Amino acid sequence: MKILVLTAHPDLSSSRINRAWYQALMQSPGVTARNLTAVGGPMMTFDRRDEQALLLAHDRIVFQFPFYWYSSPPVLKAWMDAVLSYGFAYGPGGDKLKGREFLCLVSTGGPESSYHAGGYNSFSMDEFLKPFQQTANLTGMTYLRPFVFHGLAQADPAVISASRSEMLAHITDAELDPKVRLSRLLREIEADPQKAAAVS
Repeated sequence: MKILVLTAHPDLSSSRINRAWYQALMQSPGVTARNLTAVGGPMMTFDRRDEQALLLAHDRIVFQFPFYWYSSPPVLKAWMDAVLSYGFAYGPGGDKLKGREFLCLVSTGGPESSYHAGGYNSFSMDEFLKPFQQTANLTGMTYLRPFVFHGLAQADPAVISASRSEMLAHITDAELDPKVRLSRLLREIEADPQKAAAVS
């Protein structure tokens, strides 16, 4: 499985966790990590054909970003506007991304407890990420469970360091799609009926 990570941070060099994740991703086999701020430059312009070719060369697409005002930094929106074009990602003939997997890799400053009904931010992260989920739906990609790191504002360096391996394990999990895991389990049960008795 080939994974493309599109890192959207306005200043990666000043980041505590997204920089650590990006460095880990750069060293991970089978993962292509791109700093969209560096690629797009100050004007946030992208070569549509080059970016689309990269998407087509990978099986799983990951949007990595810090949570800014309940969404992503503007460079990711600029990339989406330029690359996920009519006739490529949606509309007539726009099925080029169909069958690929998609997930978000997100950091928040506030604690996990603030992202719930009745919490400081009123809604869950699953609710805040709905626009990205619908983008996956519209483009025919399979939306996978996001990896969210909460509480960066008060996280100590040891916790940030530990998050690198947790993040890599999550985004490289071949069975992150529960349908894939279920399919494997059913094949194993079919091959060994005694497993079915053990499961039931």
